[in-house]
Amino acid sequence: MTAFNPVTAILTQNKLEEKPGDDATDDEQKAYQKWVKADEMARCYILASMSNVLQHQHQSMESAYDILENLKEMFVDQNRVAKQTAMKDLLNTKMVEGSSVRDHVLKMMSLLNELEVLGANIDKDTQVEKMIMQTLPNSFQLFRLNYNMNKMDLSLTKLLNELQSAETIIKQQAPPVALDFEVGSYSKPRADRRRKRLKNPLLEAQLLVQKSLRVSVITARSLGIIRSNVRVIWPS
Repeated sequence: MTAFNPVTAILTQNKLEEKPGDDATDDEQKAYQKWVKADEMARCYILASMSNVLQHQHQSMESAYDILENLKEMFVDQNRVAKQTAMKDLLNTKMVEGSSVRDHVLKMMSLLNELEVLGANIDKDTQVEKMIMQTLPNSFQLFRLNYNMNKMDLSLTKLLNELQSAETIIKQQAPPVALDFEVGSYSKPRADRRRKRLKNPLLEAQLLVQKSLRVSVITARSLGIIRSNVRVIWPS
């Protein structure tokens, strides 16, 4: 089943089967003349919207309906390829976790509209439950569960509004992000390492003895008790 096309519907419903004969009534003649003027106007609008090449190919056709039918035959293969491409884009589109649900749904709606214009007929339940709901990330799992359990029936516009409300709640309930620091990359200051070494009683006593000896030697040299050229061996 093809999608509804208003231009095709108007031209089909108002197509004149045959020209009234000489024995036609005045009302039939007037109706025919009215149709001829309306068809000629539609034909001019269609030709004006074409490229020069297409205008040359269609300007000899008598009615707007004939032009439209010929265009369908010319571009039916391109229409099929375009429909396949749009369907592929629709099926491969997935919402990335953390991205905007509004942008995602609007993109999906645009692809669905494109498919409808190209003649695809996708019912509303399939659009919502298969084409959009299944493309949402795991953060919307509770929304999908609530939608199915309550057997909700939403249009695409209402679904968009509900998803935006759910997105706000999800962001508010998201846990804070913990900063991950590598322990090995942190280096304590030298003063802390020295302070840690001083906690050893034996080492602390040795350092005090060495300090006292240094002070005594310096004092003895200043008093002349020890010659300045005498080498002092410090205990290790």
